[in-house]
Amino acid sequence: MKKILFILLLCVIDGRTFSQDLSKFNLYKPEENAGKAIAASVKEAKAAGKHVLIQVGGNWCIWCMRFNDFVTTDMTIDSLINGNYVVYHLNWSKENRNKELLTKYRFPQRFGFPVFLILDEKGNLIHTQDSGYLEDGEKSYDKNKVIEFLEGWTSKAFDPAQYVNQ
Repeated sequence: MKKILFILLLCVIDGRTFSQDLSKFNLYKPEENAGKAIAASVKEAKAAGKHVLIQVGGNWCIWCMRFNDFVTTDMTIDSLINGNYVVYHLNWSKENRNKELLTKYRFPQRFGFPVFLILDEKGNLIHTQDSGYLEDGEKSYDKNKVIEFLEGWTSKAFDPAQYVNQ
C-alpha cells in the first residue's frame, strides 16, 4: 500500500511539474504572420550561408518544450544549430493552425509535434523530420540522433566539395 501511495504521489508531483513548466513555455507566436517571418528567416539564412530549421508545434506541446530545452542546454547541439541554421518556431494551435503554410510544406503535421522542416537558402523544403525518431525513452531526446539529423541537413552537407574524394 505504501508503494502505491508513493507512486501516486510521484505521478501527481510529476504532472504538476510539467503543467508549471508548460505554462511558462511561450516559444510559439500564434498571432505572428508566419509567412513573413519565414521569408525573413530565409533571407537571413541565405546571407549567412545557412539553412532554415523550422520547428512546427505549439506552446501546448510538452515534446516541443522538451526539444527546445534539450537543444538549448546542450552546448554542442546549441553551437551546431547556431552555426548552421536560422531557427523559426511555426505555430500550430487552435488559435492558428497555419494551414496554408503547412499545405505548402506538404502536411508535416501528419507526423505529430514537434516536426522539423529544413529549408535551403532559397526557401525550398529539402527535408521533413519526424521528431519521434529522435527521442530517447519517454521524456527526452537522443543526443547522437539529434546531432546526426542536424549535421545531415546543413548547407555544408550539400556542398559538392565535401564529396570530391568519395
